[in-house]
Amino acid sequence: MSRLPQKPVAGLTKGLRTPSRVRPATRQTSTTARAPQASSPCTALGGTRCYATGSDNKPSFQGQMLESVSSRIAREKAEREKFARQRIESAGTRRWATTFVILAASLGSYFLGTLSPRDPADTSTAPLGLVRDPKHKVDKHNLEAAWADFAAIVGKDNVSTLSSDLDSHAGSEWSSYRNDEGYKPFMVVFPSSTEEVSQIMKVCHARRIPVVGYSGGTSLEGHFTPTRGGICVDFGRMDKILALHKGDLDVVVQPAVGWERLNDELAEENLFFPPDPGPGAMIGGMVGTGCSGTNAYRYGTMREWVLSLTVVLADGTIIKTRQRPRKSSAGYDLTKLFIGSEGTLGLVTEATLKVTTKPQSTSVAVASFGTIRQAADCVSKIVGQGIEVAAVEILDDEQMKCINAAGMTNKSWKEAPTLFFKFAGTDRGVKEQVAIVQGLSKSSGGQSFEFAKTEEEKSQLWSARKEALWSTMAVAKPGDKVWTGDVAVPMTRLPDLIEETKSDIKASGLYGTIVGHVGDGNFHIILLSNDEQRHQAEELVHRMVKRAVELEGTVTGEHGVGLVKRDYLPHELGQTTVDTMRKLKLALDPLCLLNADKVIRISKPKPGEIAEW
Repeated sequence: MSRLPQKPVAGLTKGLRTPSRVRPATRQTSTTARAPQASSPCTALGGTRCYATGSDNKPSFQGQMLESVSSRIAREKAEREKFARQRIESAGTRRWATTFVILAASLGSYFLGTLSPRDPADTSTAPLGLVRDPKHKVDKHNLEAAWADFAAIVGKDNVSTLSSDLDSHAGSEWSSYRNDEGYKPFMVVFPSSTEEVSQIMKVCHARRIPVVGYSGGTSLEGHFTPTRGGICVDFGRMDKILALHKGDLDVVVQPAVGWERLNDELAEENLFFPPDPGPGAMIGGMVGTGCSGTNAYRYGTMREWVLSLTVVLADGTIIKTRQRPRKSSAGYDLTKLFIGSEGTLGLVTEATLKVTTKPQSTSVAVASFGTIRQAADCVSKIVGQGIEVAAVEILDDEQMKCINAAGMTNKSWKEAPTLFFKFAGTDRGVKEQVAIVQGLSKSSGGQSFEFAKTEEEKSQLWSARKEALWSTMAVAKPGDKVWTGDVAVPMTRLPDLIEETKSDIKASGLYGTIVGHVGDGNFHIILLSNDEQRHQAEELVHRMVKRAVELEGTVTGEHGVGLVKRDYLPHELGQTTVDTMRKLKLALDPLCLLNADKVIRISKPKPGEIAEW
């Protein structure tokens, strides 16, 4: 009997089970005709199930075949999805493995590098072009965290963030440097001992916080301006005279001891400390600038009166440069290295100073002249004849006018170029010196000569010299600011330099006075200018410094370099000398934490920042 034709129906294979084995269909034959039968279920269903089962409800060949194909397609799809998942998982694993290998190799290389450190730089100097800019961390989070560290070291009452403290430790009205508004410390820390300073520096070194030291705050060239922010270490609590060795003529002091107070206490033992800079100066700053003062002509500068220093380095290491003997051949003279370094190499926490006995007799004399040239010539004669006056100071006519106008002394002075002399020694020696100087003064064009006969007259005559800066500031107009700069030249060149500078002041239209320790070729200009005149003042000082260097002099005799004189050093000393200084700086302070930007540059200047020579 013939089989009814079957047609595939869409969706027929969905949900069919794949048989474990497909049996081939067999054709049934018969020689006898079969009687017609009633319609089968597949007819009743419109033939739909006929693709799954035959008329006897057994799986048909075509149904089994479709079921097998569908099963294979589903299996292949599942395998593809499985392989895709494996590829994704494998790729992630490979990435992690690669990352691990790179990290392991890096750590291994770093470890091997620590076992075999790189060779140090083989140059003897450090040119600015080869130096990387320092990387300080002065973000608020780091500094606030450091506050807690400092409070634990010195006590929270000795860590200040008051705006009044921050302003006073950023600059001063008598400084030549004009502060940028952003140049302020984040906080001021007040230690009381060398050990506390060491702990403070260890914190700053670990956190990369820049530090500026501060004692009397009388510096004039921007020495304590915090150009990099950070903190200021104020030594105000370290103001003790630790030991006096009268038999050895030395004294051990902390940095906040003032030279005036020190001499008051030494006087009780008939001793004194000769360096005498401006009132208010303290030993820490005096060491930092290598100052001198009015007594330098006879007694020398600070460098001659410091025996030994205790210094805290940038990483908190404490060193002592020497013992107490008057002379030593033991190694490098680190004492002299730190004197004049302006806090850029270390923080001085103790100083052993030489002292000397007070002279038996002293006297003071004042001589006036017709011109500043005559006064300078008189000084040259005194020096040339080797007369050992204790001090010789010059004040020009404008300076004498300021002293009278300010009324800071009890005497009315002749408003003319004036020399102030100090004599010291035996009674007979002083009288001889006074007589010789009086004769030289007259031969140089002196118009008057007055010497003190009593202690009261000595104080009165000498007080005018000590009030020079303050009296000039007293006559300033509203808006005027003071600029005090100094230079020094060989004695024979001094008259020319003073005369040319005074003429330049008059030609500029600015108001300025001249005062100086002319016995050693050093003099100062005190200039008043407002904001509009600032450029004129800068140009005038620039010309004065240039003249001094060209006369084989120095850009600063005692004020120090700071920020104002920094870019003049290569012209005086040579670029390679400055590069050698930078090498020393980087050797002791590789992170450039200590008083950054003073004395030498540690970052490249901006275009046009350095004046044309």
